[in-house]
Amino acid sequence: MEEKELVELAKNGDRKALAKLVKDHEQTVYNFAFKICRDREKAENIMQETFLSMVKHLNQFDGNSKLSTWLYRIVSNHCLMQARKEKNRYFVSINEDNEDDLYEDRYVADWSRIPNLNVENDELRRILDESIDKLAPDYRVVFLLRDVEGLSTEETAKATDLSVPAVKSRLHRARAFLRKELNEAFSR
Repeated sequence: MEEKELVELAKNGDRKALAKLVKDHEQTVYNFAFKICRDREKAENIMQETFLSMVKHLNQFDGNSKLSTWLYRIVSNHCLMQARKEKNRYFVSINEDNEDDLYEDRYVADWSRIPNLNVENDELRRILDESIDKLAPDYRVVFLLRDVEGLSTEETAKATDLSVPAVKSRLHRARAFLRKELNEAFSR
């Protein structure tokens, strides 16, 4: 059965259709929440909150986008609310006034000095993961939706309730920040 049919059935109270929608999207929702929150327990809580929100507001889903895009928006909103509650957590601020710092030549590493491909992959993965963790949640959401989940810029804008230029701007800054972090790590 097509997703659109399932959504319509679920909107009309069909519990089996609703359960199928949850089952079809639970792994995607959990994985995305985990990528943003970086915590298994928080990701599970956000997954539950996301599906509760889906059940409560499914009648507001207009069907003009994929259900997953709508769910990404709900997950993003829950994750951002969670992050705002955590005032003690440290995030790197990407200040628009100091944006030029992200593009300095000194952050361009000599990639030919990386000794071993296996070590490189493990090290790169660890450094990238730590760097993504430093991104402020607003930037992390856009980066993950666009570059990790593979949503288009328009879908990312829809999922985050941002304009396309705002998505492009945040993505550009997030990529520049990550490039700077990687270059600094490999130039040590």
